[in-house]
Amino acid sequence: MAQFDDIIHQPVRLKIMATLKALPHGEQLEFVRLRAIVEATEGNLGAHIGTLEKAGYVVVEKDFMGKKPRTRIAISASGRAAFDQHVAYLHGILGISG
Repeated sequence: MAQFDDIIHQPVRLKIMATLKALPHGEQLEFVRLRAIVEATEGNLGAHIGTLEKAGYVVVEKDFMGKKPRTRIAISASGRAAFDQHVAYLHGILGISG
C-alpha cells in the first residue's frame, strides 16, 4: 500500500530523490552536478543528503580524482522503493492512476 514519507516529502529532498531515481540503476551523480540540478546551496544540499543517507535512502561515496576530493551520491534500493511508494501515495491523493 502506498504511503506518505515525511523524509522525502520536502521540496529539496523530493528533487534529490527524483533526480537520482532517473539515473540508470547503480549510477552515481557527483555532488556538484546534483547541486546544479537541484539549485541548492552547498550547505543546504549537504544537510538534505545527510538526512537521506541517515534514512538509508541514498549512498554517499567520497574519494579522490587525482588529488581533488569528490563526493558521489546514488539512490539505494530502499530509497528507490520509498520514493516509488511516496509517488504512488501522491498519485492516489490526486486521483492519478498508474
